[in-house]
Amino acid sequence: MSLTAPVVNGELVQSESRVGTKKTISEKTSEQASAMDKDAFLQLLVAQMKYQDPMEPTSNTEYISQYAQFSELEAMNNLSSNMDLQRATSLVGKEVIVKSTGASGDPVYVQGKVDFVSQEGSKAFLNINGQKYGIETLDSVVDENYSNALNLANDFKNSVNKLPAINSLTTDFKDVVQNLTDVYNDMSPYQKNYLDSNSVSRYKQYAERMAQLLNTEKEQEEALAAEESEKKTGEV
Repeated sequence: MSLTAPVVNGELVQSESRVGTKKTISEKTSEQASAMDKDAFLQLLVAQMKYQDPMEPTSNTEYISQYAQFSELEAMNNLSSNMDLQRATSLVGKEVIVKSTGASGDPVYVQGKVDFVSQEGSKAFLNINGQKYGIETLDSVVDENYSNALNLANDFKNSVNKLPAINSLTTDFKDVVQNLTDVYNDMSPYQKNYLDSNSVSRYKQYAERMAQLLNTEKEQEEALAAEESEKKTGEV
């Protein structure tokens, strides 16, 4: 296919579109190579060759330089994608916090265990509670011991809060109080560090009050048993 250009006073005049094409292609090669695949790059290269100035053709050296630059950027992108995938894979089974954007545009934090990792193109996704989150949304990785201690402390606090007012406590709640005692005694010093002082103080008050109620109940039962025993002895 022949190329034509206007001639004025015996000189070839380069149109702005031709000059602009050469400059734009060169700039795009360096600025957008990271966002292109090989097919897109080759199409751009062919367009550059097709519309180059015949009086000042692009040298082979420049073509090689552009291709080398593209190959380097492509290799860097591939390396980055592989690193993202490896990083995501290492999080499988771990508790993480991801940061996404809600409908109102405000940040939304989601915590959960990474069930598995998926990849779409060059992008890695963390699958948490049935939802996909890009690896770039990862905010933090939660230590398992910390997560367990925090959950245990929250459960302990909620159980204490569900008890009635201490003046209304009866022996009907003895199993609940005993369960709190078992949990508290089984907690390690590290786990107890995450208990708030108010919950611990209230639990101890309930445990002490329950012990009093059970002791009173036992004394009453023993007194009643003794009374019945005396009656039977008198009848004999």
